[in-house]
Amino acid sequence: MPGTVLLLAASPVGKGCLVDAASVLPVLAAVSPAVLSGTDTANVVELADPLEPQAVLTRLRAAATAPGPLTMFVTGQLQLDRRQRLPHLALARTTPSTVRYTAFPWHWITEELRLRAPGTTELLVDLHADAETWEHLATSPLTAGTGVGLYGRVAPPPPRRTVASPAYMKALATILRSGLRPELPLLHQQSLARAEAESGPSGIVLAAPARIPVVPDPHAAITAAAQAGRHGEAAALAARWEQEAARTWGVASEQALHWAEVRADLAMLAGDPVGSCRTWLAIAGHRLDAGQPADAPAVESAVDRAHHQWGQIGDSARAVELGSALAELRLHVPGRRRGALDHVQRHLSRLQARV
Repeated sequence: MPGTVLLLAASPVGKGCLVDAASVLPVLAAVSPAVLSGTDTANVVELADPLEPQAVLTRLRAAATAPGPLTMFVTGQLQLDRRQRLPHLALARTTPSTVRYTAFPWHWITEELRLRAPGTTELLVDLHADAETWEHLATSPLTAGTGVGLYGRVAPPPPRRTVASPAYMKALATILRSGLRPELPLLHQQSLARAEAESGPSGIVLAAPARIPVVPDPHAAITAAAQAGRHGEAAALAARWEQEAARTWGVASEQALHWAEVRADLAMLAGDPVGSCRTWLAIAGHRLDAGQPADAPAVESAVDRAHHQWGQIGDSARAVELGSALAELRLHVPGRRRGALDHVQRHLSRLQARV
């Protein structure tokens, strides 16, 4: 089965830049897609210094839902948003005061990859952290989910007025240009050794192989059914696990909400934006009713996903029904996208005029 490769290199423009992230792309682009992916053939998507977090999310979501293995090469710098103290991948327009709105939240990567079958996703990173983020990572390590193989390094900030080179990723790309692709742990060790010989100690070394359950994983069966076009079967399986989790831990428990999120994603994959939007709205409501703050990542993510799916609804009557609920929810959960509430209200007014 063909693989998918996502090459992402991002860093701020101007004096806030810590690493010349985009300089690694020509080296990676010189590697054949099959070697990058470790499959016979692969589709390669390249993002060089993207401007908008939503643009990155769109490409990541498309890559995460593609069948077959997924390999991501991410180069850039990490910064914390000032409100929630969460790591973000800085984009071209990011400044210390605008991280929350102009950078890409790292936890979005984990969220988008969570539905993939364990062992089918590899994430290779070469990241530099600013001083604040470097201190944060000492107690809150970077993760990508249990089913994802995460390898690479997070380097400390370079000396002032210095822009670092992504030595680890360049070393990795140079090894792959030989046409050989060692097993990931060995490739990681070889790249690390070359990078340290060139630029000194690597900082925080990331080497977390994917954990593959030894018991049958319902996610694998659900994903297989969805990818085969058996959307009803996939939705029924997810609903069964959700009901079991709700009986055991409660409707608003993380265990039950996880399966509700799976159902919402499955509805999206099945081309059912009404069902997906309705489910994400319910998830957001459960989280808020359970006392989670309006700016909690899981709450914001649920409302943002409901908003996105609402925009895909072609039936005006259904869109008006769900749009009213979304507009009320947006009053409490404005999210990161400036003008999100205004967008809902304007679009809802146009829809109401048609009905």
